[in-house]
Amino acid sequence: MTMAFAIDEINNNSNLLPNVTLGYSLYDNCATLVIGFNAALSLASGREEQLLLEETCLGTPPVLGIVGDSISTSSIASSDVIGLFKLPIVSYFATCSCLSDRGRFPSFFRTIPSDAFQVRAMIQILKHFGWTWAGLLVSDDDYGLHVARSFQSDLAQSGGGCLAYSEILPWGDNPAELKRIVEVMKTSTARVVIVFAHRIHMIQLMEEVVRQNVTGLQWMASEAWTASPVLQTPRLMPYLGGTLGIAIRRGEIPGLRDFLLRIRPDLHGNNDFGHSMVRQFWEYTFQCKFAPPPAGWMEAGEEPCTGDEDLESVETEFLDVSNLRPEYNIYKAVYALAYALDDMLRCEPGRGPFSRHSCATLQTLEPWQLVYYLEKVNFTTPFGDQVSFDENGDALPIYDIMNWLWLPDGRTKVQSVGVVKKLASKGEGLTLDEDKIFWNFESKQPPQSVCSESCPPGTRMARKKGQPVCCFDCVPCSEGKFSNERDSMECTSCPEDFWSSAQRDHCVPKKTEFLSYHEPLGICLTAASLLGTFICAVVLVIFIYHRSTPMVRANNSELSFLLLVSLKLCFLCSLLFIGRPRLWTCQLRHAAFGISFVLSVSCILVKTVVVLAVFKASKPGGGASLKWFGPLQQRGTVLVLTSIQGAICTAWLVSSSPAPHKNTQYHNDKIVYECVVGSTVGFVVLLGYIGLLAILSFLLAFLARNLPDNFNEAKLITFSMLIFCAVWVAFVPAYINTPGKYADAVEVFAILASSFGLLVALFGPKCYIILVRPERNTKKAIMGRGTPKT
Repeated sequence: MTMAFAIDEINNNSNLLPNVTLGYSLYDNCATLVIGFNAALSLASGREEQLLLEETCLGTPPVLGIVGDSISTSSIASSDVIGLFKLPIVSYFATCSCLSDRGRFPSFFRTIPSDAFQVRAMIQILKHFGWTWAGLLVSDDDYGLHVARSFQSDLAQSGGGCLAYSEILPWGDNPAELKRIVEVMKTSTARVVIVFAHRIHMIQLMEEVVRQNVTGLQWMASEAWTASPVLQTPRLMPYLGGTLGIAIRRGEIPGLRDFLLRIRPDLHGNNDFGHSMVRQFWEYTFQCKFAPPPAGWMEAGEEPCTGDEDLESVETEFLDVSNLRPEYNIYKAVYALAYALDDMLRCEPGRGPFSRHSCATLQTLEPWQLVYYLEKVNFTTPFGDQVSFDENGDALPIYDIMNWLWLPDGRTKVQSVGVVKKLASKGEGLTLDEDKIFWNFESKQPPQSVCSESCPPGTRMARKKGQPVCCFDCVPCSEGKFSNERDSMECTSCPEDFWSSAQRDHCVPKKTEFLSYHEPLGICLTAASLLGTFICAVVLVIFIYHRSTPMVRANNSELSFLLLVSLKLCFLCSLLFIGRPRLWTCQLRHAAFGISFVLSVSCILVKTVVVLAVFKASKPGGGASLKWFGPLQQRGTVLVLTSIQGAICTAWLVSSSPAPHKNTQYHNDKIVYECVVGSTVGFVVLLGYIGLLAILSFLLAFLARNLPDNFNEAKLITFSMLIFCAVWVAFVPAYINTPGKYADAVEVFAILASSFGLLVALFGPKCYIILVRPERNTKKAIMGRGTPKT
């Protein structure tokens, strides 16, 4: 009746197809492929018969286009044949994406979006609510099977989730298969069930669902059964309440209700389909029968139909035009054909689109010519929707999102809660009013439907072997890596100077480690260094104050002063090893250390040589030995020996200078600041030179240890060199095997230990005599000719 209304409206429109009257024939395919196919062939038959354009319109009117079929399978069968003749077919309900194949169906158009868009719209809803684990049920026909294929491929490409199961609903009565499918649904962890099937399949399925009492599922309906009243019953709503569905775009058709109210059965008309259809509707609505019936045909209590009954006096869905969906698509399909025909008839001769700029006429019209204009049709309905077709014959896709509301009084209502449509950017735009959605769960919130819970930051997804990508374990990120998003596929390595936090969800600066002035070890070493420096200063003051005494003057007091100064430098150079390494401290620390110790050992070596020279001079004929090793030669020897170390340090610094280095090898979560020696050879030569002078001093002092003086300094030198060599022999393996800041601490300890050893061994006994036993601070006592020991 909507088609009849649209044609009637067009025929009464002076601006559209003026002087042309459209007619139509109606066929009922009874949801049967063979009947629908035969109807299409019947409509197309006789299309080449000549039309006599006279006032009486004699002859068989040509079929310029077909509106239908409603079922995809029937549309495929009809279009396969009728498409060979390029006769345009405009379907209002066939959604199979296969019908978008222009090579196979060159004259097929539709005012309903294809399943390809419906599938993408359904995936958008899944992604919106975070449902990554769903089941899919489809009908066993072209509609369902094509959906199953495209749904799985589109879902995988979008990364929106996975199918827990995909089942085909059988045609006809097959309780065993339905029982198996419901068992799969019941045992699956997926809480969302998507159904692309016809109403009859849902009726059969829900019978088994009710029998097994499968509740707690979130149903998602395709447009085929979203608005089906037969499923919206109090018996099924405990199971189907809260269903979300894709529905054909609702439209408004002004004047349709008035047109329907004018319907009257033609009591004297021919027994064609239109007449029969109206009579059946009339008898069903008013519970009457048309007379005269055959004898005994009218049952007792039935009233005869008069044809004058008032339609407004009865409640019938036939007059409800508030929810026009398939009807609105039919309205648009009829108008699309009318606008295409109108554009064709307005063609100006000589400016047409066909060969030699010709135009098509009603007398010579070929179906493919109308297809040409139908491809370019573009108009706006009174409801405000634009109607046009893309290169595949599909209309601009738009769907309403519906929700099955279960009211407290037991009534049901299907309400619109959103829209999904194609955007200019070729994506799908989803708009949902979540506050309006009814959820059929105790929480009144959307359910959770995932195979595995979302992985929190600090973890990564690890797929479970042999299972879909949506099933995974959450593996914590390893040390030094992080993930700051949910469901990360990989953990990211932290930058070089950063380390992962305890939660592995962000990077934090690595802890820095070096021998610091603020830690106990650094404080102790600094205190020892300053103490040694202070003691050196005190001893120096004592020696200066008592510089005229035999104890100070003996064995060259000038070398003693220089030795105290060099020991003071040795104590102070240890401070260069404490604190954060910098370029100048790295370059200076070993040079200062090397030169200071060479200066000290050189003084000791010269002192030892002087002791030997004095002893030799005391023998008859040995006075010349001191002549060749006087104070000037002593200072020169110290200077030369120290200069050699200075040359070694200079060559080291120039060739391969020590430099600060951030070491991450010792600890992954720490940065150890240290000084790399640059040239190991330079460092070995520096230490080797100090060791050579120390060993030489030790050997010479050892040879002079038994000289006959009462206060023989050679003994003190021997002991001090023994301590010095022992400390540095122990230092080498300890330094090599100690990492990080503790290597610096070992070196500082060696410097301080050897410095204290020299200071105490060489100057301790002398200070004792100077301060505590001044009676022994005489020349005679020193020479062994004083008061006899008691």
